[in-house]
Amino acid sequence: MPAARLALATLLLATVAGGANAADLNLAGVNAYARQDQVTSLSQFSDVKPTDWAYQALSNLVDRYGCVAGYPNGSFRGGQSMTRYEAAALLQACLDRVTETTDELKRLMDEFQKELALLRGRVDGLEARVGALEATQFSTTTKLSGLATFVVGSNVFRGSAVNSGANTVSRRANELTGQPRSPVPLPNGTTLNYDLQLTFDTSFNGKDRLRTNLRSGNFGRSVFGGDPHALALSTLEIAFEEDTGPDVLGIDKLFYQRPIGNGFTATLGPRVGQEDMLALWPSVYPSDTILNVMTVNGAPAAYTKNLGAGAGLWWQKNALSISANYVAANGDSADSSAGGIATASSGASGTVQLAYGNERLGLAAIYTYLQPENNFVPGTTPFTHSAIDHNGKARTSAFGLSGYLQPSASGWLPSLSLGWGYNTTSYVAPQPAGSLSTSQSWMVGLQWTDVLVKGNDFGMAVGQPVFATALTGSKTPDDGGLAWEWWYKVQLTDNITITPALIYLSRPLGQATPIGERFSQFGGLVKTSFSF
Repeated sequence: MPAARLALATLLLATVAGGANAADLNLAGVNAYARQDQVTSLSQFSDVKPTDWAYQALSNLVDRYGCVAGYPNGSFRGGQSMTRYEAAALLQACLDRVTETTDELKRLMDEFQKELALLRGRVDGLEARVGALEATQFSTTTKLSGLATFVVGSNVFRGSAVNSGANTVSRRANELTGQPRSPVPLPNGTTLNYDLQLTFDTSFNGKDRLRTNLRSGNFGRSVFGGDPHALALSTLEIAFEEDTGPDVLGIDKLFYQRPIGNGFTATLGPRVGQEDMLALWPSVYPSDTILNVMTVNGAPAAYTKNLGAGAGLWWQKNALSISANYVAANGDSADSSAGGIATASSGASGTVQLAYGNERLGLAAIYTYLQPENNFVPGTTPFTHSAIDHNGKARTSAFGLSGYLQPSASGWLPSLSLGWGYNTTSYVAPQPAGSLSTSQSWMVGLQWTDVLVKGNDFGMAVGQPVFATALTGSKTPDDGGLAWEWWYKVQLTDNITITPALIYLSRPLGQATPIGERFSQFGGLVKTSFSF
């Protein structure tokens, strides 16, 4: 106990250096106190009662160390002042007893010397590693998350429109011009593709967020890629690919988001998605994405996921929210005839959503105004995709109603997500008979959690992508077709999942299917995801 004794010596030195005299020191009282034997019970003191505020502290000193003494008359005198020398006498008595105790501790330390040395080495090693990590980390305010996805799969096509020898499918002639269309090669090979996302979230005050998302992939030529002549299907959101081609890592999203008081949150960015600026996404399906058309709440034209330069604002109080945003897919172009913000060529979407949602229940109504050339999410038939997204004279108003309901615990009851969309398309100039006038879409998704094994999920969904319901003139459209998916997600570890899935499309060409012909698609895949 060298440190404790040093403190005692310092106390005595300070007393003497302070010029204390004999009267101040009360040497008689100190001698009387120091001569007393240490007590073994507080009951030996005539003036200490269980109701005294320091009773428990005195009891601990007596029980553990036996280093409390009193005065010859049997009193403790806890309420009176004491000199430094009296305090030193009490401290010295305790130090002597503590020294006896530490002898036992020393023997134990000697006996477990090897084990203590090993633990000390491990602690020193951990401290060194933590120090190295702190010294080399690039930021104390940025969090990195990643998702790598591998997908292997294949398709089978059936129907009288299929030319097996040429491995192509025939298409109906162009509705507006009457010109015949060339057959389309069938994507029925087996492919293995990937999608990689690296997301950096940086906060400067603990409430705001600067998001930088890097993305790469090679789904453009996969069997589930976005064939412009068929229903645009993808096992994921279309993997981001730079203009230079696939397998190039580039900026997918870059935006800043922060609360601005009274329940408002503002978002601004040169690459931001419509979905990033909605206070509520009205679906709990799916936990693992298969067909894109099943991820946009039954209203792909309203939940377009347009991506580009944009800004948005939402207000949220408890479960109620109102969101508004604007995104220009071509907002990075200085040529107002081919892009820019708030021009006829912006490729823009303007969205307003009113929503109510909590953990069990969610409902949302949405309106989106669409210009052509926006990043229209896959989830349309080829006919409506061409009319809405590629006809420069078209303008579309998209409405959607969506919601979800999920049980409080896993069991036989699944979560339910469903939605419906209705769209009207108008034109800057009159169009020939047969142009798109109205279109609709819908979907129903069911998902069960903890199926067979805790952590594993099963899901299925059915719906119709955006399909034409009315054309200008007297023509009646024949654009409908069903899309189905079934999947089972296996949670191998906290960070690795494997999801086998089946998909079926009854009429993937929709209106472009030759009159009197049949054409269907059946596909299977295995998706492996690594999150980190």
